[in-house]
Amino acid sequence: MSLDVTRIPPAPSQGRPRGDAGERAFAPGAGPERDLLDACVHCGFCLPTCPTYVLWGEEMDSPRGRILLMDLADKGEIGLDATAVRHWDSCLGCMACVTSCPSGVRYDLLIEATRAQVEERFAREPAERRVRDAAFTVLPHHRRMTAVTAPLIAYRASGLQRALRRSRLYGRLPERLRRVEALAPIVTWAGVREEAPALARPAGEPVLRVAMLTGCVQRAVFGDVNAATARVLAAHGCEVRAPRAQACCGALELHAGRAPSARERARRLIADLDGPDVDRIVVNSAGCGSTLKEYGHLLADDPAWAERAAAFAAKVRDLHEVLAELEPPAGALRPLPLRLAYHDACHLAHAQGVRAEPRAVLARIPGLELVEIPDAAICCGSAGVYNLLQPEPAAELGRMKAGNVRRVAPDALAAANPGCLIQISASLGGDGDPVPTFHPVELVDASLRGEDAAGLLARRAALLRSAGAAR
Repeated sequence: MSLDVTRIPPAPSQGRPRGDAGERAFAPGAGPERDLLDACVHCGFCLPTCPTYVLWGEEMDSPRGRILLMDLADKGEIGLDATAVRHWDSCLGCMACVTSCPSGVRYDLLIEATRAQVEERFAREPAERRVRDAAFTVLPHHRRMTAVTAPLIAYRASGLQRALRRSRLYGRLPERLRRVEALAPIVTWAGVREEAPALARPAGEPVLRVAMLTGCVQRAVFGDVNAATARVLAAHGCEVRAPRAQACCGALELHAGRAPSARERARRLIADLDGPDVDRIVVNSAGCGSTLKEYGHLLADDPAWAERAAAFAAKVRDLHEVLAELEPPAGALRPLPLRLAYHDACHLAHAQGVRAEPRAVLARIPGLELVEIPDAAICCGSAGVYNLLQPEPAAELGRMKAGNVRRVAPDALAAANPGCLIQISASLGGDGDPVPTFHPVELVDASLRGEDAAGLLARRAALLRSAGAAR
């Protein structure tokens, strides 16, 4: 891969340190753990897999550069100035460096601890604070997300989106607003309204009893994916419970440094999903799954919840891990002839190490051909709320991913994370024929239901084409 160093990294984050953070960035005993910092030997194996280093070729925007800043901050040699915060803010948290590191550095824990200190000890400028507060006022709440998604569907379907983008007014809108508008989910009323049943039973005696996370973005935008997940698990012999009262898992807040909120959400979700007769906690969203698997660490210092959180985390499985363990009824999967590009969601491949299972599950479908995407380890730019908070580098990474997808000329693309599906669909919406995008479970469900591949692709392509026409 050639480095694009012609682009200039973002300017320093605007704001000022609170209290004594100007002299000592981290509160005593509250920053990244010293043994985790010392594990990094600054070898550089992480550089070619780091999206921001690929974009800018800037040492301080690489994992080892950011760890060096953390090390200096932990030693009290630098304060929490705007430049250091900018380098930490520009990290996507994709964890490709965790995969590539020969020393096993837990960069995921390092950046989460650092961001928690930034959020506590760095006062952002009002405009930036409002953007972040707005995102977290809506995204972790599925009902609020649904209330926002519905007008977006109407905005596109009415032709207003097309009219706005062709008007002179569109070019006068702030760059960030235009970037966010471009990410409007390409979904349908039916997809939003559909929901997983509270209880789905298999045809015979259950082989597993599972509790299913429905999520916030997933539940509000891709309700049809949750419904397909319940059907597919039931077809594989699982009894599936999807409690209606469950709320956000805290992943978005944890990855953005809002640790106290994330811990509170973790406690509530454990209470909502776990039980003595639950064999597995199943997750169909990569970012959520990686967080649930870390609940033991997240609540390790909470005496009332530490043991329960660790036991809960031990039950968590990505959907594809469960499906790979089980077999569908003989002959249940019907041909679905298509050439499919599979995108490794970062928090599935890098954070959870789940790569083979989704491919194995998809490979069971008769007639389906899997193709690999070039430079697959590089993030698509979604990264939780990154494409809302850092829209320019996110858009550049989205264009890179879309170009690599088109290089293999697939009939469709599959990705096991709602953020990836939104980001890649938006990035593929420019020139050229649409590349329909799916969650892998939608294709397994289509095969089980005997759907026609050509009709399935045509319907999804028409949806993308209607959105692309507005661009």
